[in-house]
Amino acid sequence: MTMWILLFKLSAGIGLFLFAMYLLEESLKNLSGRNFKLFLQRTTKNRIGAVTGGAVVTGVLQSSSMVSLMVLAFVGAGVFTMKNAMAIILGANLGTTLDSWLVATLGFKMDIEVVAYPAVFVGGLLLILFGNRKTMKYIAYFLFGFGLLFIGLSFMKMAMEGQVKAFDFSKYAEMSMVVFLIIGFIITSLVQSSSVTMALTLSALHAGAITFPAAAAIVLGSETGTTIKILAGSLGGNASKKRVALGNLFFNIFLTVLAFALLKPILLLITDIFGIIDPLIGLVTFSTLINLVSIIIFLPFLEPFAKFLEKFFKDTDGSAAAFIGNADTNEPETALDLFKRETEYFIHNSMLYNLALFDIDTKPLCEHPVFKTINEKRKYFSKTMEEKYEFLKQLQGELQSFSLSLRTKVKVEQNPILSQLISAVRSSMHAIKSMKDIGNNIANLRRSSTDIKFNLFTQQKGETEELYRQLNALMERKTKPDFEKLQSIFTTIQDNYSSALNNFYKEAQGGNIEHLDITTVINFNRELFTSHKAILISVKDFLLEEK
Repeated sequence: MTMWILLFKLSAGIGLFLFAMYLLEESLKNLSGRNFKLFLQRTTKNRIGAVTGGAVVTGVLQSSSMVSLMVLAFVGAGVFTMKNAMAIILGANLGTTLDSWLVATLGFKMDIEVVAYPAVFVGGLLLILFGNRKTMKYIAYFLFGFGLLFIGLSFMKMAMEGQVKAFDFSKYAEMSMVVFLIIGFIITSLVQSSSVTMALTLSALHAGAITFPAAAAIVLGSETGTTIKILAGSLGGNASKKRVALGNLFFNIFLTVLAFALLKPILLLITDIFGIIDPLIGLVTFSTLINLVSIIIFLPFLEPFAKFLEKFFKDTDGSAAAFIGNADTNEPETALDLFKRETEYFIHNSMLYNLALFDIDTKPLCEHPVFKTINEKRKYFSKTMEEKYEFLKQLQGELQSFSLSLRTKVKVEQNPILSQLISAVRSSMHAIKSMKDIGNNIANLRRSSTDIKFNLFTQQKGETEELYRQLNALMERKTKPDFEKLQSIFTTIQDNYSSALNNFYKEAQGGNIEHLDITTVINFNRELFTSHKAILISVKDFLLEEK
């Protein structure tokens, strides 16, 4: 067997292992629903509970990075304090070692193929037969992932054993431990999974390619390598998220440096005091031990550590608002004016969202002189559609909250104005929600090879583009806003809805179209009609007086 074939087999093993980890993570995350998040929130009342919660959730999900990113989201939303967030991350680092124990004991100590192959078979069978049922789908993911995890490990083991026979590793045995530390960091930074690094290291150790101290150094390097994903996840977030990510980096660097400085005594403790002869068990014991000791060292200092982190990054409140953040309700006239600007900004971005979802050129709207600057500063245009949707939801909540505070301050005769503005926001959000609900339908119709479906999409796209052109002209005051004009647009929306359905029914009678496609088109047309009405009502409430 050539060296290239062995390298390809090793690469295949890594790929299978990574895919298996993804399947396991997805299955457990979806089968549990929101229970993991609720469990984390319930257990963060004190530091011990936070550490335990982080360890338990990570032990089940087997992804410290995913738990850390979840923590970042909670910190950004103000659900967790920085102190408790750091405690959860400490626990997460410990929880991820559970997978190492499973790999070291099951993967190398027994003929795991006896279980792995049937698991892949049953998982694949369930996925084909019951893939449309959510619970069965994720049970299939779990079984499939479990089997692939150990099949991937088997590939890595065979590749490592083959390389040991074909290549002389002895000349690398005397290399500095720093080199192995860097190797661990690089591998984990690339694959973003300390579990993969551990599996690779165990395979190399089992095959005799590396020594026990070298393997321990690689594992240490992987501790810091996992911080890259969390650092990336904090970019663009508020100050709290960045501080937690920085705290995680400081903690892992401290852990790596301390354990590396005491590497020989720790390994002697494991082999001589604990009496662990098996290097595989010794390595996972080493990983668990350093994370456990680091928790004991760090836990008493979490409060001062959190205060130390607060010195970094400028405080921000993570607000989505562009105008009302500067408003003072004690000056209601100014606050109402800023509220109106914020509402216009919300409608503007709602229109951008709906057009982008329909794959319509948004450049004419993007050139708004004020809103363009704000969106560029907030990197709104580079957000994904899901991130834009969450941004608009947050902004709606801030507008709703601010309107309640402002209502008690403005004059009685100004209350109808405030009511209309918040009604415009609600209608605009309704338009977004309806459009988002048919996002997949839009994509399917756009890519359809069936003329009936594609023609419907083309017709609706053109009508949507024209509608938003008219609404934008009204919002920018290029067209005088009056009730008759809006009534005319509403009539056109109704006519287009009926016309689209009638044309589709005529074409469907003479064409070969599935029953499911008919249902999809009817739902698509109805939700699009609802969205168009809602955005029109939003513009009407914003532009016209109550009478």
